[in-house]
Amino acid sequence: MTAGNNYNKKSTIMTNLKLALDWTPNTNHVGFFIAKELGFYSKQGIDLEILNPKDDNYLMTPGKKLELDIADFAIAPFETVISLNNKVNQVQAIAIYAILQEDLSSIVSLKKSNITSPKFLDGKTYASYKARYEDYIVKEMIKNDGGEGDLKLVYPDKLGIWNTLLNGQADATWIFDNWEGIEADGKNIQLNKFAMDKFKVPYCYSPIILTKRENLIKHKEHYSRFIKATKSGFLFVKNNIKESTSILQRSLSKYDVENINIEKSLSYTVPHFGNELNCGMMEQDKVLRFLEWLVDKGLEDKIVLEQNLFTNELFD
Repeated sequence: MTAGNNYNKKSTIMTNLKLALDWTPNTNHVGFFIAKELGFYSKQGIDLEILNPKDDNYLMTPGKKLELDIADFAIAPFETVISLNNKVNQVQAIAIYAILQEDLSSIVSLKKSNITSPKFLDGKTYASYKARYEDYIVKEMIKNDGGEGDLKLVYPDKLGIWNTLLNGQADATWIFDNWEGIEADGKNIQLNKFAMDKFKVPYCYSPIILTKRENLIKHKEHYSRFIKATKSGFLFVKNNIKESTSILQRSLSKYDVENINIEKSLSYTVPHFGNELNCGMMEQDKVLRFLEWLVDKGLEDKIVLEQNLFTNELFD
């Protein structure tokens, strides 16, 4: 971050900030591209650079880019915040914005596979992103559905995992219903979808924006203006689907533009961005349920229940 740039409306000096995406540009990122394209960030004195993981083929995670100060903000699931705060070389990270108010991800199989519920994944191949709790969560869903949790795990290239399901290399994987799910609908690829909350896994917010706590304290004014512009970007989509589609498409890959109905994806997603009152904010009870589940399953120590892992203070 460029320090010492005190912004005022009469000044042309901008604060340079970098945001590391969790994935190649998609519907979950629309608010950032809207706010950048329509000048919401510049009006707040911010020059935002958006880092695409495709540039390094996902060799470095968004969390790692935050840790190494390559980025001021990172997009990731909430578990990245937990991971950074509890690794050997601790990074005091904190979640500051929830992109989605409800989880839009699912574990999926092809309908033609006859894997109609998680228990039928016993003995099957699951293409994993190797996220912190992912493999355990899927096995737990199988067990909660009456299975054994006997899963064959494979770890393909992250940017090609969806295709392993489509070409038969894997029997199941984790998708966003508002992205790969929309692509599947458009291609008449029928999926069986298994939501985590339906199988007793109280999953938390994903994706979220996180930053370092020390930088939040040091640059709170700048970060508050970043959040204000970001929120405006996401809320803009609600009443401007077609314009938002046009803006987002400029940053998408050729494959995504040709294979995903972006307008349909945005229409599906918009209700989950929240409203003027709660857009971007996180609820203590929802976070706590997930943390308690992790502790109960032996995935984390009780100390996570006492850690300050998220804040809504930038909305004040």
